[in-house]
Amino acid sequence: MLDYKKIIDKYYPEENALKHILMVHSSSVALKALQIVDAHPELQVDRRFVEEAAMLHDIGIFQCDAPGIHCHGSEPYILHGRIGAEILRREGYPQHARVCERHTGAGITKNEIEQQHLPLPPQDFLPQTLEEQIVCYADKFFSKTRLTTEKTIEQAERSLMKFGPAGVERFRRWEKIFA
Repeated sequence: MLDYKKIIDKYYPEENALKHILMVHSSSVALKALQIVDAHPELQVDRRFVEEAAMLHDIGIFQCDAPGIHCHGSEPYILHGRIGAEILRREGYPQHARVCERHTGAGITKNEIEQQHLPLPPQDFLPQTLEEQIVCYADKFFSKTRLTTEKTIEQAERSLMKFGPAGVERFRRWEKIFA
């Protein structure tokens, strides 16, 4: 069993605004993801893994430049998933790492990376497993700037449009499965 609190404390040793944002956001995502898991026993999803992955999906934000959420690193924010994946692979959790690198947008394709000139390796970063999809889906309902507000489906879809219509379509397919 992975102790996600130990990993978070290792990379966020101080109690500060950034750690607070990470913990509140991740807890909200985990709660929504677990509600989906509990509502759909027929999907036979690994509940413990979903909770762990949801709590760790944004572990890489501290290395990114996003002052609005107290991130004062040097990397573009869109890389937080890749950074988190590298951290979790080093820690020995490759499956959790996959959730990190595939949760941005509703997943990002190689084509979207190339067309939008995103600073990501040219490959697909699409959630594959149900667990990856559930965490990615749940994440779309919560931002790190409005911690106490859950987005509506319409608001989540609008926020996904910046990555293109394919992500919105993936999100809509998940809505049919997870609602």
